[in-house]
Amino acid sequence: MFTLYGSDASPFVRTVRVTLIETGLDRRTERREVGTNPMEPDSTLTAANPLGKIPALGRDDGPTLYDSRVICRYLDAQSGAGLYPQSRLWEVLTLEATAHGIMEAAVGMVYEGRFRPAEKVHEPWIEGQWQKAARALDSIDSLWVSHLSGKLTGAQIALGAALGYLDLRHAGRDWRAGRPALAAWERDFAERASMVATRPA
Repeated sequence: MFTLYGSDASPFVRTVRVTLIETGLDRRTERREVGTNPMEPDSTLTAANPLGKIPALGRDDGPTLYDSRVICRYLDAQSGAGLYPQSRLWEVLTLEATAHGIMEAAVGMVYEGRFRPAEKVHEPWIEGQWQKAARALDSIDSLWVSHLSGKLTGAQIALGAALGYLDLRHAGRDWRAGRPALAAWERDFAERASMVATRPA
């Protein structure tokens, strides 16, 4: 049995939740909702992950795993789902890392506005984070879309979660504008049963 510590709004947690469904391991997983932020980490979470970050995956047969990429690789290895095919492993890992970079930038923008006093919010820093995400989105649209076709991979899952988070927290930025290939891919991928089941309310 597994215990997943996380929050439904987190794109990192959603990546793991989708992976759990796609590997069939969700039936063996208990979910534990934890709220956390850098200033007030949840004590239940820090007991599982000393960094106080989500997601974390408790296991009956070993120490808790954390970092969504570590957890997803573990779930893939446990299930044999083939989400990280050896024949194109480096492309999958690079695209997965790009998706995680988008998540990190997007979450950082939210944190800047949520946890700093209004007079200390640094708008140029927020814009810098968005430009980082925008460059990544442009690169995927122009160079990486062909790698999003075919059998499901961990990169596709991470990117789907990243784009879903942009819609959730940064809808006004309209990430689809000027990126028709990526927008078309996301439109189809968002209708996968695992994505629908994990869509934040």
